[in-house]
Amino acid sequence: MLLQLNNIFKWVQQGGQRVFLLKDLNLSVEEGEFISIMGPSGSGKSTLLNVIGMLDGFDEGEYHFLDESVHALKEKHRSELYKQYIGFVFQAYHLIDELTVYENLEMPLLYKKVSGSERKAMVADMLDRFNIVGKKDLFPTQLSGGQQQLVGVARALITKPKLILADEPTGNLNSQQGEDIMELFKELNNEGVTIIQVTHSEKNAEYGSRIIHLLDGRKIER
Repeated sequence: MLLQLNNIFKWVQQGGQRVFLLKDLNLSVEEGEFISIMGPSGSGKSTLLNVIGMLDGFDEGEYHFLDESVHALKEKHRSELYKQYIGFVFQAYHLIDELTVYENLEMPLLYKKVSGSERKAMVADMLDRFNIVGKKDLFPTQLSGGQQQLVGVARALITKPKLILADEPTGNLNSQQGEDIMELFKELNNEGVTIIQVTHSEKNAEYGSRIIHLLDGRKIER
């Protein structure tokens, strides 16, 4: 088992009322699965992804990741855990504007204290895989939306994560680029990487081996 969420509740207080973002949510994910999360806006999809990615806490419930009880870990241990095992692909890229494409890709490797020569090889490999060698000295603002998204995906993959969390990964891409990204995810999944994606697209959801539907923070079975 890669991860397990047990009876997760997350809420915010609004005007003295609890508004639930996630409600009594249970989810088990095996290593090597490819899961698509679907649901209308405001159903809790991104919140769920952020909880799984340890970027967001929750108010009640338990979260087990590999052999760790995430809910009981201190902040520092949590961040070490996700830096080691999880890669994020966001719709908003989250690239660092002051760094070149090359430096953006190198950043996660610096966190993991990868040696200089190894970093060089790993970045070169990613630039090659995504056909962005010619862009390596450019800054994010000099790239098109599609190219920025490719760099964002490359950065998420460079540390060879066990789990990739993707929030609308093809949201800003044209259909060909979107298809390329989904095919790449499929390839990675075949190599054993677990993928959880949030998507509005039925077509992208079909890449998953399992589709989870959310409504008002609850999981609904279909």
